[in-house]
Amino acid sequence: MNEPQSPRWRRRPKSSTWGDFGVDDALGRINLLTGAKVAEGLAEVREGRAFALGLPLTLPGGNALNANRLPPVRRPTLRQGHAGANVIMDPLSPGSSDVLSDDLVVLHNQYSTQWDAFAHVGSMFDADGDGVPEPVYYNGFRAGVEVIGPTDPADCGVPGPGQHTTSDLGPVGIGTLAAHPVQGRAVMIDLAHHLGTEHRVVDFEALRGVIEADGVDVRPGDIVTLHTGYAAKVLEMAGDPDPEVLHHYGAVLDGRDQALLDWITDSGIAAIAADNYAVELYPATPTEAPASILPLHEHCLFKLGVPLGELWHLSELATALRTAGRTAYLLTAPPLNLPGASGSPLNPIATI
Repeated sequence: MNEPQSPRWRRRPKSSTWGDFGVDDALGRINLLTGAKVAEGLAEVREGRAFALGLPLTLPGGNALNANRLPPVRRPTLRQGHAGANVIMDPLSPGSSDVLSDDLVVLHNQYSTQWDAFAHVGSMFDADGDGVPEPVYYNGFRAGVEVIGPTDPADCGVPGPGQHTTSDLGPVGIGTLAAHPVQGRAVMIDLAHHLGTEHRVVDFEALRGVIEADGVDVRPGDIVTLHTGYAAKVLEMAGDPDPEVLHHYGAVLDGRDQALLDWITDSGIAAIAADNYAVELYPATPTEAPASILPLHEHCLFKLGVPLGELWHLSELATALRTAGRTAYLLTAPPLNLPGASGSPLNPIATI
């Protein structure tokens, strides 16, 4: 069988899907969310009960967990020079009985419940085959060519008055994912139920044990959700997170475990979402350089085109599924349609 070809690369990473879905594909395994896959998800709806899986976008609170991500800032807009909250409209539009409010938000896209776009993690990889690695993303999209961002710190961070958009992460930005309905069959792997909420790094053998214990039927094109109890702990802390507790709370996947990465490849799953901060142990256990500090992110986002979700609120859903003796459900999880962004907040909906 001939390897796929692309004008952007002469060689692709081992075990990658580059080119499998087309020369210019930027959806990866989200291509597997076909009409048939949506129908599989709908077939799992038996009670008509829906669960909102998004945390409030104000959580976890502060920036102690990640100094680079700040909570949302909400401010009223200006309406004809007036503060745009509780505006009595009669002076502005005589005879009006209205009282109006409009506002704006400065939002870090990956602060709370989120999808990571493929632009979130790329790799230094010799896609040209000339012996020199270059910064590339899924399917060979190039930093500085299709994936554009500034180099001057003055063009980064929270903007001041009159400043403008300075980056466009192109086809591997979240807008590509948002343009394709993210809906289909999902399965719950309940790590918290079987392993508890003590900090634990989960390799494939442990993961397989949980899958087999609950009889989870993982099918190609499924979205896998991992319940660790972490988001419930974040909620319990009510916007004042204790990083010492949270950094040592709940299960995380072992991104260095090759058997685990091989399972993600071979299973054909479309996406993975967890209720914890990074899905995997971060930083990963040290190994010989050069190596990713987020090897599962590199494998999923860079090689396979498998989106990753973080900080999803899964505890209520996990309890309901266990009570019903089930593990599969319909998941509807579209990101915001914000072209060129590295990720997006969302409020996923599960229906059982």
